[in-house]
Amino acid sequence: MTTDYECLLYDESDGVATITMNRPDKLNAFSPTQNAELVDVWQKLRMNDDVRVAIITGAGDRAFSSGIDLTFDYPQPSSKLMINDDLRMVGPKSNDLWKPVIAAVNGLACGAAFFILGEVEMILAAESATFFDPHLTHGMPAVAEPMFMLQRMPLGEIMRVSLLGRHERMTARRAYEIGLVQEVVPADELMASARWAAQVIADSPDQTAVEATVKAIWTAQYMSIHQALQAAPSLIKLAQGEHVMAQRADQLRQQKIEPRFR
Repeated sequence: MTTDYECLLYDESDGVATITMNRPDKLNAFSPTQNAELVDVWQKLRMNDDVRVAIITGAGDRAFSSGIDLTFDYPQPSSKLMINDDLRMVGPKSNDLWKPVIAAVNGLACGAAFFILGEVEMILAAESATFFDPHLTHGMPAVAEPMFMLQRMPLGEIMRVSLLGRHERMTARRAYEIGLVQEVVPADELMASARWAAQVIADSPDQTAVEATVKAIWTAQYMSIHQALQAAPSLIKLAQGEHVMAQRADQLRQQKIEPRFR
């Protein structure tokens, strides 16, 4: 896979790809180039059978991403009914990627960072991580970003984040309490924790079963439970093809596994 990016660092090993947004001097803010490169990396991961799981993080220890870089121009149509918003495509699901993605939030995550955080399977955070949305403080409406995060946060919490803007930051601990973040660890343990989870998933015996699980849960998230259950049989049959035999299942069930507790 081509890894010659200007605003991203890319590495893959043992079935896990690590994508690092690499503009630390700009707090990893999204530039037009970084936007395009994120779309490119998600699209290429769809075709890369060597990768089963991805981790996304930010360079440095200050920020996962500070949102859109407003020093660039973003030309818009004259019509009030249309908008050019490349950020709508920077997340994995918007690019039809159903391989699991883990976000390792190493610092502040705000504004447009929510386009990515709203589309990952799990979020791990350093103890120093914070979350906020500066739109209203800057005189701009917060619209698509809280829509994405409403899939992961209680209504009152995303309302508070959106309406208080830069006047309050949600800590990693509070994000964990409301279910936005799945694990909070010291900063120097963040990538190891993300890698551990990614490796467990990458080592699963059947990749199609992993992707069908991801697809099923997101389907239930976006639809009513009745609609989602109508799609369930096809996902089960897709993942349990002829090659998944009862004998193999019995062997897997008898594996000795020492679980980790959290």
